[in-house]
Amino acid sequence: MSELTFIATDKAPAAVGPYSQAVAAGGMLYVSGQLGLDPATMTLAEGFTAQAEQAMRNLGAILDEAGCAVTDIVSVDVFLVDMDEFKTLNGIYAEFMGEHKPARAAIQVAALPLGGLVEIKCVVRCS
Repeated sequence: MSELTFIATDKAPAAVGPYSQAVAAGGMLYVSGQLGLDPATMTLAEGFTAQAEQAMRNLGAILDEAGCAVTDIVSVDVFLVDMDEFKTLNGIYAEFMGEHKPARAAIQVAALPLGGLVEIKCVVRCS
């Protein structure tokens, strides 16, 4: 049985509940859902675009802390309050991912914590 390593960085928002920013186990990193929260103020960015960009920056900060890169991402789950924002999300996502194209799901949800408009989580293969 592999050990669990709990990842935490002050360059991403603190967890808003009883969970870790990410957990590493068996060469995999499981990154918890990231809202568009500014880690310094713990407030949501204004509007969908700003929240999506901040959520991606938060993912990047957690990956950095774990010693992983965007190109190590295996799959991504995106939760949207409004599926009409899908096209906007794709542009922000493509810029963040570059040429890397992990598996992905995008799901519309009724609501997200703290009134967020988008939440993004990922699974990463990183040793």
